[in-house]
Amino acid sequence: MDFLETDTLAQERFSLLLLDPSEIYFEDFGVFYYPSGLSHDQAINKKQRGHLKLCSKSIVFVPKEIQFPILKFPLKFIQDIEEWTGGLFSKVERALKITSRQTVEMKEKNITAPFVFKKEESQHVFSLIYAAVDDCLPQMCQLHRASTLPSADQQAMLNAIMLSRQSRVTFNTSWLEDIYEKIVLETRADRITPLVTNPGRLMLTSSRLYFQPFSNIDKLPVLKLRIRDIKQLICRRFLLRQLGLEIFFRDAAAVSHLYLSFRTEEDRNLLYGEIMGLSDLNLDDTKQEDMVLKWQSGVISNYDYLLYLNSLADRSFSDLSQYPVMPWVIQDYESDVLDLNDEASYRDLSKPIGALNQERLDRIKERLPDLPEPKFLYGSHYSSPGYVLFFLARIAPEYVLCLQNGKFDHADRMFNNVLDTWKNVLSGAADFKELIPEFYSGDGNFLTHRGIINFGFRTDGRPVADVELPPWASSPTNFIKILRDALESDIVSRQLHRWIDLIFGYQQRGKEALEANNLFYYLTYEGAVDLDSIESDAERRSMETQIMEFGQTPKQLFKTPHPQRFTSQHIPSIISPPSAQLLLEAQNDETKGTIAKGSVDKSSRFVTSIKKRIYSRTGP
Repeated sequence: MDFLETDTLAQERFSLLLLDPSEIYFEDFGVFYYPSGLSHDQAINKKQRGHLKLCSKSIVFVPKEIQFPILKFPLKFIQDIEEWTGGLFSKVERALKITSRQTVEMKEKNITAPFVFKKEESQHVFSLIYAAVDDCLPQMCQLHRASTLPSADQQAMLNAIMLSRQSRVTFNTSWLEDIYEKIVLETRADRITPLVTNPGRLMLTSSRLYFQPFSNIDKLPVLKLRIRDIKQLICRRFLLRQLGLEIFFRDAAAVSHLYLSFRTEEDRNLLYGEIMGLSDLNLDDTKQEDMVLKWQSGVISNYDYLLYLNSLADRSFSDLSQYPVMPWVIQDYESDVLDLNDEASYRDLSKPIGALNQERLDRIKERLPDLPEPKFLYGSHYSSPGYVLFFLARIAPEYVLCLQNGKFDHADRMFNNVLDTWKNVLSGAADFKELIPEFYSGDGNFLTHRGIINFGFRTDGRPVADVELPPWASSPTNFIKILRDALESDIVSRQLHRWIDLIFGYQQRGKEALEANNLFYYLTYEGAVDLDSIESDAERRSMETQIMEFGQTPKQLFKTPHPQRFTSQHIPSIISPPSAQLLLEAQNDETKGTIAKGSVDKSSRFVTSIKKRIYSRTGP
């Protein structure tokens, strides 16, 4: 999992997760902060050394001493930013004052907790240690001015500011590892991690790929990756546009993978083509194979085949809005012993979550005639950033705070009990979520609470603790193992192609989706809206936000019913490949899919499991 390859609790205090999703961090300045609400002498004696960070929507002060909270001043609540020339602190040189109607306090004593919002006017004085006031004040005022404009004008001005700042930065060639490297291509790209966009310069040479962030947020000023360490290249759909490129590296590389987004599809395709033409490139041996036939005949597991389809459909562990989706397969979470040979233990995989409860489905369909075109059955999706973090909140609390504006959900609405979650999925008016791969791989530590984070108390007075498991599971690890055994069972294997039809196949959209009670809001489907044709930056950004928060339906892979898997009760003596054309018909004309070696049934703990996933190699 991309965002948990390192322990978030051990990272630097400041991270881009403390900003709004996709907010850009520009630069910082060394300062002393003189706490507000104190007398002159007290403020001088209690001054705090730290860094003042300039961002696209806020100014953030990060004290050096961890006992003090990080202070964030959202630009839209700032009333004034000016050079300080008042009587107090008259001996303080190079000072500036921020007057704000709201101050957000975060990570006091370095504890991850809900943000504290102080909604009162206050003044905050900072003195610059190295820079002059004129080095930073004009930039702050320019960004503040943008925050006061109407939404469309504000976004246009922010885009202009970012473009101006970034265009002045070129790649520092002193970072090249070898003087004999030939520069092939230099371009601008965003490094994408969940909820975070980090823009920078990308340099491709004859032997390496370099990424130089525009900001100093990363410990390394330049990420250096050898071309010979690349094992897979995958062109991705990002926010329903073909702008993404995900690169996977061998274990010797500095990172396991790199997810990039580009301004245009042409920029993305150009980089892909240049990398593919380098002599140092040595991709995994992934000759073209019929993956459907391999799955049918039992060469690969149900789990690995679903991961393969997820990747082929542009699902990525680096993108919460397109996180890999897995099915609920068990429906019995109350028995003391779970009988995996009893069909009554299993969910009907021929129906989407929303159709498992006929009474709820009838209520949903009653309102269908009154809806405007394009009509839909479900106003919420089966996979979204909120649902992914609902399951992973115990190990990714900072991501929850980022997504939910500095707040945890009410304790009663968190993932507290597997049975209660399943009941709500069956009967909730707007709950149609499927599962994520972590339920079928790893040790299940996302189900345990390490006790570091206070998520609050439930209505009955109990604190949020470990997820309550079904009686038939003795531990999180045992729970995951049983679910995996269920996923690989003959009963699921005989039905799984029906679920594939719903999520990746011919029943995913259009008339077939409506007939299968599987139709979602139109913005979740690829091609439903042409974002490039929207001239208004604000309207486009609003549309992108809707797409990101609501979730996205996977790219459609199959246009006809998916073939069934051969089970232990039905193994033909001669297997013919009737389905080879199926996969090819469903892919774009210029898309090819393959499978990586050595990944079948070798998933390790989910914090590092992304290195062992099955992915397609897909080119533009």
